[in-house]
Amino acid sequence: MNLTLKIWRQKDAESKGKMVDYPISGIEGDMSFLEMLDVLNEELISKGEEPVVFDHDCREGICGSCSLQINGEPHGPDRLVTTCQLHMRKFNDGDTIYIEPFRAKAFPVVKDLMIDRSAFDRIQQVGGYISVNTSGNTIDANAIPIRKEDADEAMDAATCIGCGACVAACKNASAMLFTSAKVSQFALLPQGKVEATERVMAMVNQMDAEGFGNCTNTGACEIECPKGISLENIARMNREYLAASLKG
Repeated sequence: MNLTLKIWRQKDAESKGKMVDYPISGIEGDMSFLEMLDVLNEELISKGEEPVVFDHDCREGICGSCSLQINGEPHGPDRLVTTCQLHMRKFNDGDTIYIEPFRAKAFPVVKDLMIDRSAFDRIQQVGGYISVNTSGNTIDANAIPIRKEDADEAMDAATCIGCGACVAACKNASAMLFTSAKVSQFALLPQGKVEATERVMAMVNQMDAEGFGNCTNTGACEIECPKGISLENIARMNREYLAASLKG
């Protein structure tokens, strides 16, 4: 395939960025989207030009670091996949592809297509965990009975990889789906009940402090999420937050 790539280039968070056109040829349908960018960068380096900076790690759809806005969609036109699992057969010969970083105030650009998602880390750090006694008097988790339905829902919530597609898909740049998934995976289990009140209050307050917007109720986050995290988690977090607020 012969393609025209329109890629966002930006030196750092303080600098102004712009779209730059890059023609590329010889792209095979079986290549992943990141492999296509690798080919482009090899060409740029061979010409003495600066390669395009983009984030990636596992390239197996697990880590979520390969987050790109492709033709206006987080992770591109496919569903339930991350950018690294998007293949070029989803595009046609002669296509023009727009490639940008995720856009959100809370996700400042590091360089080009790479963004800083440490806001998600800070939301987790204030409550996305359980405190466990490791003094030698521990209780085996398997000794606590849990309904299979609850365990399944908790596991579904825990599959969130924190890529930020939900934020990029939301016109308010809301992190409600991410935060609610991290709240839900504990709220559904008995191990998470002990700190439930402090957890939801702290995580929601931190989410707001990071500058994420309010939920739009449009459901774009669930549609674009590569792990299919359900909107039901947002409803659960709202209930948890209301209950925590009434407790004072």
